[in-house]
Amino acid sequence: LYDRLTSTFPHVLFESCASGGGRFDPGLLYYAPQGWLSDDTDAVERLKIQYGTSYAYPVSSMGAHVSITPNHQVFRSTPLKMRGDVASFGAFGYELDLARLTDEERKMVKEQIAFVKKYRKLIHQGTYYRLLSPFEGNITAWMVVSEDKKEAIVGCFKVLNDVNCEFRRLYLQGLDENKCYQICEDGKEKGSYYGSELMHIGMVTTDASAGQGQELCTDFWSRIFLLKAE
Repeated sequence: LYDRLTSTFPHVLFESCASGGGRFDPGLLYYAPQGWLSDDTDAVERLKIQYGTSYAYPVSSMGAHVSITPNHQVFRSTPLKMRGDVASFGAFGYELDLARLTDEERKMVKEQIAFVKKYRKLIHQGTYYRLLSPFEGNITAWMVVSEDKKEAIVGCFKVLNDVNCEFRRLYLQGLDENKCYQICEDGKEKGSYYGSELMHIGMVTTDASAGQGQELCTDFWSRIFLLKAE
């Protein structure tokens, strides 16, 4: 049936489903290059879902949506920023009532969509690296690197806030050791460092929970870092 459908309608994107009759497996990527991973769209749950799925499936195949809060599966409330940041590392979309959002939230939605459109090729076609596992700790991190190693995007997600924590460094992967990368977060420059330093010494991710920085951090904290070779 799938063969008949895709042959007759070659320009239609078919999406398989995790629970819809068990029709989500690597072989079906031939017919349906996008899959709906789970109806569980809670951002914290999605860290494990997307991280684990990445062992067998490309980022471009993972249906990943920003949904309402409190979440309709686990009833957890997470910030729109974290929901958007997690979902951006997948086949991005929204499933919520935009009319119920505040003006500030609608502005953030526009910014999230613009970000995904601008970096979609890098996110979907770049090389994906798992940095910190959600199955092993409170912080999850992953990154994508362009084929020419001139650009990279790092996602870092902290589930629960902590206090008096240690200074933290995130060891990146896949960069060119001899290239110097300018790092930006939320449009703010964080300095320039060589790939060798970022991979072997690490990128500083210490936040206010260690007494560093002016911006407060909370539970369900997410950060997106953009790296561009100078």
